Amino acid sequence: MTTEVLPTQLAAIRDDFLALEERDRLMLLLEFSNELPELPERYRDHTDLFERVEECQTPVYIFVEVEEDRSVHIFATAPRESPTTRGFVSIIAQGLDGLTVEQALDVPDDFPDSIGLRRAVSPLRLRGMSAMLARTKRQLRERAPH
Repeated sequence: MTTEVLPTQLAAIRDDFLALEERDRLMLLLEFSNELPELPERYRDHTDLFERVEECQTPVYIFVEVEEDRSVHIFATAPRESPTTRGFVSIIAQGLDGLTVEQALDVPDDFPDSIGLRRAVSPLRLRGMSAMLARTKRQLRERAPH
């Protein structure tokens, strides 16, 4: 499990999960599922820009935008019928949005293991969340001005 310092918003998310009893962590994950931001108007008709996270059984799509000041914006979609997966992508989107490229790239790859859901969800689902983070980082490397 990660012991590195996390950006404030990711540390807060992790701490919120770890402050709960295991059985209540799934409820928080469901709350995140309901909080996945809607796509902005400029992307609603351009989902072709989004990358499918193939490691997820549920269709999850991610698109990363990098501003001139190197701040990061994460846009993602996942079906409402898949609240666990939708919750994971919401954590990634909310946790990384607004960070600098460098801060986002420095997020430990094992962050999904740090939120205390290992016994509450299947290893396949945690691997899916890790894949979401990995694809987000890859897109950042491709899109960030050097």
